[in-house]
Amino acid sequence: MEKAQKVENVSGVKETGSARVYKKLRDDILRVLIAPGTSLDEVSLSQRFKLSRSPIREALVRLSTEGLVQILPNRSIIVTPMEFDKMPEFLDALDLMQRVVTRFAALHRTPADLIKIQNAQKGYEQEASNAIRTGDSIGMIEKNFEFHMAIAAACRNSYFADSYRRLLQEGRRLLFFHFQYQSLDPNLTLDDMAAAHRAMIDAIEKRDADRAEHEAHLHAVQFRGRFMDFLNRNLTAKLTLNYAAQAG
Repeated sequence: MEKAQKVENVSGVKETGSARVYKKLRDDILRVLIAPGTSLDEVSLSQRFKLSRSPIREALVRLSTEGLVQILPNRSIIVTPMEFDKMPEFLDALDLMQRVVTRFAALHRTPADLIKIQNAQKGYEQEASNAIRTGDSIGMIEKNFEFHMAIAAACRNSYFADSYRRLLQEGRRLLFFHFQYQSLDPNLTLDDMAAAHRAMIDAIEKRDADRAEHEAHLHAVQFRGRFMDFLNRNLTAKLTLNYAAQAG
């Protein structure tokens, strides 16, 4: 087995075995190909990826820092459960923190912050366009996270930013469901996907704190409505439960 062998990815950049495992597991968790609560065994993963346990462990630790897996007191590792009965509480917290960081970003952002937010939005729109075309939302989910964290950085309060980061990390799988629901609309456009972010940026650029908070709240309410509609359609019944048997 390789220990930390570097392999070429499609861009020609070298990546370690640990990075390869991290990316594969992250994508499968975000796509909910690995069901919430699934146990991840280092030995089985080592055999699957043909790597020693060290890079597997590194990948799992990295995933745990992002809230995608949990390392339990008995040292077993599971995919972080999704407690759907607590979704209203989560969505309330997300709404509040999104309003706070966006309001403070409008008050405290620098010209450099604004450029970073705008560039993050460009990346999001590129991936959102790709998601509409291909149906694969993974790139969009990551760029959405980067966009909102660019706003959080501009709010100039590390406590708010850290709390918001944890909520966004926990919500990445929810965004997968959200897009699955949105994509049922055959007329879905990039403007539909980007409108809320653009409105937030405009308010931040103009330093209009009240409007920035309002647009952030509307964005959270829209997310809540679509996600709860998705759950009501019971589409989560398609979750895969046997990840170990899947091919690498």
